[in-house]
Amino acid sequence: MVSLKANLRDLNNKQISVSKIREEGKIPAVVYGPKFANTSVSIEYQDFIRLYNKHGETTLISLDIDGKATNVMVKDIDLHPVTNKVAHVDFYVPEAGKKVTAYIPLEFVNESPAVKAGAQLVKVLHEIEVEAMPENLPHSLAVDLSIMTSVDISIHIKDIVFPSGVTCELDPEEVVTSCVEYVEEVVEPGSFDAAKVEVEKKGKKEDEAKVTKLLRGYHIQYMLSATCPECGSNSFAHIAKPKASNYLTAIL
Repeated sequence: MVSLKANLRDLNNKQISVSKIREEGKIPAVVYGPKFANTSVSIEYQDFIRLYNKHGETTLISLDIDGKATNVMVKDIDLHPVTNKVAHVDFYVPEAGKKVTAYIPLEFVNESPAVKAGAQLVKVLHEIEVEAMPENLPHSLAVDLSIMTSVDISIHIKDIVFPSGVTCELDPEEVVTSCVEYVEEVVEPGSFDAAKVEVEKKGKKEDEAKVTKLLRGYHIQYMLSATCPECGSNSFAHIAKPKASNYLTAIL
């Protein structure tokens, strides 16, 4: 069993903030469980990163809290949204003598002859849920790709070798990974019809001409019904005189 040191945190001490803990190269954390009171601690950043990278979340850890060892598992990790560094860790204390469930990552090993021949590998699952005593939980589960000798062969849950004391409740026939033939899509170049484009352009110009003519008709009709603001005349010739240019500009 791996070990990690931790120090108690006094939440009532306002001088020791979470930010200050991180500035000192440590990670604020909390420890809890069914029969373990919530306890705030801090751990060394580099020590935790080395342990986590090597053993993952499912390994049982002996957490030394100020000299008192407690068996824990990594329950959750919070990452900083900008730096992506570990900002907080939740440690879970499993109940003694009881099994726990955990998601174990799959490790795809060896090479598939089908994929080597040109097929494309399709990974359906990347982790699976298992049940075991905390001390029996594996770090990962191996998926042997070498058994996929052709595209019609898939790997199922039943093909995974589970360590002693580890069980999985998933359907044994559920597909873990498969491979399919790689087919290159050929895109035929589209044909260019210049005559069709020319007709569309011509049609557009004719439509624009009709709209312009129609608008001009409405404009003349409007001017014929207009009245000069100076003398009250509704004569088109009178309204079109230079002295009424400001009025024409207004109604345009």
